[in-house]
Amino acid sequence: MDVGLVCDQCSTLVAMGTARCGRCGSALSLDDETRTGTPASSRRPAPPSKATAGGEAVAPPSEPRATVPCPECHAPVLTGNRFCGNCGARMDVARPRPSAPADKPGRRTQFFGAIQAARAKLTLIRGDGLDGVSFTLAGEDHLAGRVDCPILFAEDPFLSPVHANFFYRDGRLVVRDEGSTNGVFVRVTGSVEIAIGSKFLVGEQMLDAHLVADIPDEAIEDGTYFFSSPRRGALLRVVQTLRGGDTGVAFCSSTGTVRMGREGNDIDFPDDPFISGHHAQVAWEGGRLVLTDLGSKNGTFVRIAGEHTLDHGDYVFMGQQLLRVEIV
Repeated sequence: MDVGLVCDQCSTLVAMGTARCGRCGSALSLDDETRTGTPASSRRPAPPSKATAGGEAVAPPSEPRATVPCPECHAPVLTGNRFCGNCGARMDVARPRPSAPADKPGRRTQFFGAIQAARAKLTLIRGDGLDGVSFTLAGEDHLAGRVDCPILFAEDPFLSPVHANFFYRDGRLVVRDEGSTNGVFVRVTGSVEIAIGSKFLVGEQMLDAHLVADIPDEAIEDGTYFFSSPRRGALLRVVQTLRGGDTGVAFCSSTGTVRMGREGNDIDFPDDPFISGHHAQVAWEGGRLVLTDLGSKNGTFVRIAGEHTLDHGDYVFMGQQLLRVEIV
């Protein structure tokens, strides 16, 4: 049996009387108090050694190094490192220590953008039917027009300088005609009641409907009658308004219903590429004037009187601009 001393640091067996360990260089002595200045009874025993696959004893692992939190991302960083391994912030730059989370300076969560506060937006429909620019409605009032407006179409000659306003009321989006010359139109869904004399769009045609007045055929003072086309019994009259304000086609219906389209209707517009075969109809029903879209491709639009509350998927037409409403 071998007799010798066991090194307290690396557990290597050395010969008796050896002053230092031949493996790790630590001082060896039978007198622990002489070697370390600390009574042996008060010192913790050395941790047990771990053997390698070959049976050779190795030194125990060293104590883990202390860490400090990164002042930017608060990830643990080894003491003495100059940069944070998580976010790359410098560790040797003095930063003020916050007194409370509410007073924390420096990085704060930034507002992502106006779209986060928006409740709706308007998307312009281009001539090819694809989506164009979008206007985010994040404020209170959103003026649209030809001059100095947030929703600006400077090249559209049919828009007034300030044409319309899009705003919120009781959580709903509303469009208001700001006294424009040519009006604001909203697409019809199914059938809607309209006021007598209201203007509506079918393709590129501007139309309005009136009840036919019963005017008696009487002679003037000298007994002469006014010579003109004979009257036929009629209830409803639809009139086309031409560009510049002139009157175009006029049609009187004895049944109280007038259908419009490209062919086979009461009023046909064969040269209008935006009109469907059977596009729309207007009818006097139960004391109400009702406008109906007949499943047309491009829709039927009626001019609003003052204000109109908008819903998701509505279409607004003003000047030559078609806008789709999207409620966020």
